[in-house]
Amino acid sequence: MEGQGRFRRLWNVIVKYRAIYFLLLPGLIWYLMFAIAPLSGLQLAFKTYKANLGIFGSPFTGWANFRRVFHDVNFWNAIRQTLLINVVRLIVTFPFPILMAILFNEMRFHKVKNPLQVVFTLPHFLSWVIIASIFNNLLSFDGFVNNIIASLGLERVKIVGSTSAFMPLLYYTDIWRTAGWNTIVYLAAITDIEMEQYEAAEIDGATRFQMITHVTIPSIRGTIIIMFILATGNIMTAGFNQVFNMSNAAVRSVAETLDMYIYRITFQAAPDFGFSMAITLFRSVINMLLLLVADRGSKMMGGNGLFSMNQSA
Repeated sequence: MEGQGRFRRLWNVIVKYRAIYFLLLPGLIWYLMFAIAPLSGLQLAFKTYKANLGIFGSPFTGWANFRRVFHDVNFWNAIRQTLLINVVRLIVTFPFPILMAILFNEMRFHKVKNPLQVVFTLPHFLSWVIIASIFNNLLSFDGFVNNIIASLGLERVKIVGSTSAFMPLLYYTDIWRTAGWNTIVYLAAITDIEMEQYEAAEIDGATRFQMITHVTIPSIRGTIIIMFILATGNIMTAGFNQVFNMSNAAVRSVAETLDMYIYRITFQAAPDFGFSMAITLFRSVINMLLLLVADRGSKMMGGNGLFSMNQSA
């Protein structure tokens, strides 16, 4: 009876706010069709796919695909390279939007501030195909940068195709493309800070730097924690489009991330969808565990975490 009463109360709320729920309906349908329904394909991880039988008719093989995955040396190399690239990416690139948001907030010349925000945000709207083409043309052996170097009488430098330059180039282009866009999130959090806090700090004789460290950063700590948790949850999947477009055969040894490995064994070799799905499922489980660990760590450091009901971003 209690369950029926709870259902009736829920139904009454839906009827009362039916206009709002009607607006949510297209998004809910999209989510069910493109996020929930495709989960049925995960069963391929436990099957040997036969095209004539389809996903549901293919024979069940249990944990055979996972045993093959865990005995594959290339898989573990891809795991190691993914963690190396994306953990360093998180450490290097994550602080930039925060610093940019603080700098923009401290700027008093709006005639300069507003155009700069636009300039830093624009790269977000360029695809990685275009960005890779731009940097390849600029940094190739016979590109614009090397032509300038050669005109100065110096030797040309190999940048595109250099294994030592590949990862720094990834981080630089990632910052160039995403920092300005992510700055918007932190600027929105900063604008929510009450001005009375700055006024009180100024009366107490605080410098601008002290206001940043004791007012601005603590006030946006909740937003920083949430963004960090979300970034941590994408460590195993972040950067495929970037790596795919900016890599080449010369840098394959340092560009073979887990997503690149899945792409290669799925589309550049004899397709084995059960094997590639097993890797994909394992990757998703690792991402979920990293998300939970980051959420738990944020709570231990005094944050609310991602799943708290009383967020104060």
